[in-house]
Amino acid sequence: MTKHILIAGGTSGIGAETLTLLMEEGHEIYCACRSPEKLPQDPHVHGLAFDAADPSKTLALPETLDGFVYFPGTITLKPFGRLTAEDLLHDLQVNFLGAVGLLQTALPSLMKGKNSAAVFFSTVAVQTGLPFHASISAAKGAVEGLTRSLAAELAPRVRVNCIAPSLTDTTLAGSLVSSDEKKASSAKRHPLNRIGDPKEIAGLVQFLLGAQSLFMTGNVIKADGGLSSLKLF
Repeated sequence: MTKHILIAGGTSGIGAETLTLLMEEGHEIYCACRSPEKLPQDPHVHGLAFDAADPSKTLALPETLDGFVYFPGTITLKPFGRLTAEDLLHDLQVNFLGAVGLLQTALPSLMKGKNSAAVFFSTVAVQTGLPFHASISAAKGAVEGLTRSLAAELAPRVRVNCIAPSLTDTTLAGSLVSSDEKKASSAKRHPLNRIGDPKEIAGLVQFLLGAQSLFMTGNVIKADGGLSSLKLF
């Protein structure tokens, strides 16, 4: 069955891979992003100008939505003593407040959908203390709290879940995966001895939007190669 799905992001990384999967399923996709001109030229993909750091524009959304996914994120890695108020506010705006504002805009349409689902993104660094991650961990921790609260508030009309990946091979993580040596070093920190693949995370988004996950809400799903749960000796 064709669904109407709003995604924020979609021109790179996990968002682009998710867009491809949803296109293959034949859904109507409303993609809110900074560069709509970079989206695939497809009659079922509707670009909407949106900037998570400055979400002031009004978006033209359909009357009914069946899905919502928020991809925008940041990776601000600094020693705690060097974090500025601007760093903290930027991370909070892009990761949390941008998601809140867009979901509030989309909520009336989502409430009219059948088996509607919302998907947010956190990070392994919330569950697992990692050095230099104070700002992004704080912002994504807010996302995890929002996920659980909204799952309770919006049940049974809208399911709300969150994915918490570890390092994934995307443009956003470019400085961390810019060489084979860096990728190999990062892979060794994970029990599965690898970093994440955006196609796999996109498949998890597809699952959370679909009929196979109708009995799931309020979850923060770890897609982190075992980093947050396992310690190998």
